[in-house]
Amino acid sequence: MYRGLASDLAPLAVALPIVMACAVLVVQRWASRRLADLLAMVAAVAALGLSAALVAATKDGRVVTWSGGWEPRDGRSVGIVLVVDQLSAGFACLAAGLTCCALLYSWRYLEAAHGHYHALMLLFLAGMIGFVLTGDLFNMFVFFELMGVSAFALTGLHIEEPDSVQGSLNFALINSLGAYLSLMGIGLLYARTGQLGFAQLGAKLAGHPADGLIVGAFVLVTIGFLVKAAMAPMHFWLADAHAVAPTPVCVLMSGVMVEMGVYALARVYLTVFATSIPAPVVQRAFLTMGLLTAAVGSLMCFAQRHLKRLLAYSTIAHVGLFLIGFALLSPDGLAGVALYVVGHAGVKGALFLLVGLLLDRFQSLDEGKLFGRVGGRHPACWMFLLAALALAGLPPSGPGLGKAITEEAASAAGYPWLSVVFVLVSAVTGAAVLRAGLRVFLGRGHRPGPIEPAHQIGAEPKEPETEHPLRRTPLTMLVAIGALLAGSIVVGVVPALAQAVGRGAVFFSDQAGYFNQALFAVPAAPAPASAAWWSWSGILLGAASTVLAMIIAGISLHVRPPERGHFRSRMIAGVELVRRLHSGHIGDYVAWLLFGAAVLAALIGLPLLP
Repeated sequence: MYRGLASDLAPLAVALPIVMACAVLVVQRWASRRLADLLAMVAAVAALGLSAALVAATKDGRVVTWSGGWEPRDGRSVGIVLVVDQLSAGFACLAAGLTCCALLYSWRYLEAAHGHYHALMLLFLAGMIGFVLTGDLFNMFVFFELMGVSAFALTGLHIEEPDSVQGSLNFALINSLGAYLSLMGIGLLYARTGQLGFAQLGAKLAGHPADGLIVGAFVLVTIGFLVKAAMAPMHFWLADAHAVAPTPVCVLMSGVMVEMGVYALARVYLTVFATSIPAPVVQRAFLTMGLLTAAVGSLMCFAQRHLKRLLAYSTIAHVGLFLIGFALLSPDGLAGVALYVVGHAGVKGALFLLVGLLLDRFQSLDEGKLFGRVGGRHPACWMFLLAALALAGLPPSGPGLGKAITEEAASAAGYPWLSVVFVLVSAVTGAAVLRAGLRVFLGRGHRPGPIEPAHQIGAEPKEPETEHPLRRTPLTMLVAIGALLAGSIVVGVVPALAQAVGRGAVFFSDQAGYFNQALFAVPAAPAPASAAWWSWSGILLGAASTVLAMIIAGISLHVRPPERGHFRSRMIAGVELVRRLHSGHIGDYVAWLLFGAAVLAALIGLPLLP
């Protein structure tokens, strides 16, 4: 009975935010801002409750919903299907939870925004939930577009500011181009198979070796998701968008939207292409791209002085780690990435909201201009420093647990050296955030120079995001920040949560079980018990990355590089070269996207095609 109820609730989890978005637009014409806040919060909390119910219902299998009762016959169907497992329901929970925190923070933040802001946030949420619950490739594209259009509009919410328009335009054009490439790939698959459902597509392609059409379809379909995931060299739009987007919107973009690109890559490969494109080819391709993304993100993160850009590049670096975890193609690797994503979402969301407090109080996000202006008595100081250490992998935080499990999976897959990569990337990004916190809140070290280059989009916000600067931090803002930080810590201290994610990763990886349950209603086989939890090596590596982050932050605060010298000149020249590639010019970004698509096609196609 409960599973049947869950089958009815899955479409409601998608539809409710859309209906409430329409209701907000209707009532905002005559009602106060507070009613819009209340309606949006009720919708987000209800979506969170529905998603949590789906997590409980998928403990022993999947929940399959055929809209309108159009169930498949003999393995063929024309109906719209939602296929929910624990990982997809967990992603829906994450999206709804972050939306609740962002809306709570917004009660006293974006005061000038009225119903259209709340409606866009709910449509954004509906797009994300539908994206992870759908069992149909074309419907995934539809929800991809709903999520994208809402995010574009929210990014350009301050339409009176030229930088806001430019950052939103870059975001929209690059992601739309990626979406159109994905649509071309979907068309190729439909021409070959006549099907669009994940299960139907996978069944049609099963046993057929990869030819040019299959390789081309895989590359095209995944390009749009990888652009959304900000995989290098398709990542250039992300920092521009974060620099100008309202702070609560950054929580959703960096905490869950970007990571959904990695989710879609894993879903599409494991259910559609796993029997056609060999695992070793996919492993090599995404290990390569993951390492590149982690390296570029780490370098750019540490070189930043603009706090929103610093956090955005930290997200890119961690996306590289998530791609590496996916490339392991093992349930343990997927479980580690899922836990890492949840822990990272809480920490990064809290950091963005803390940066929003600084923007409101001081109308600046420049490390140099904020140097020592806050002081250590404000609770935001210690929240910021704790979040920085958690980002570096401090046990027992959620990012630390996800990092530890993924490192164990990498060693089991024959890549023990990847632990060094995880430690270095976590340490460098954590050090950049820790350095910024120590400078801004405690005035430690030397005052950095101005933000460079001066032409970058959103280098200096024109206006605070509150109508009037707040004299005291409202309780709603502190509660939202505290909830995000607490949620990230809970991930690392509750064994039952990690074990549930481990079981969910087994179901997620089971292509045959997905086919049988989606097409023939065959009950899923019980998942084995999961041992996903802390190990002594994971604790030690987490401690090592945290200590290394503190050392790097201390060096960057107190040790100035020599004014002259060949090494310093080469180092600065290398950083400036990478920085200049992030030009803010849309033509450059399109060229890099196409170059990245060509590289991925070569990595996948050359080993397979004669």
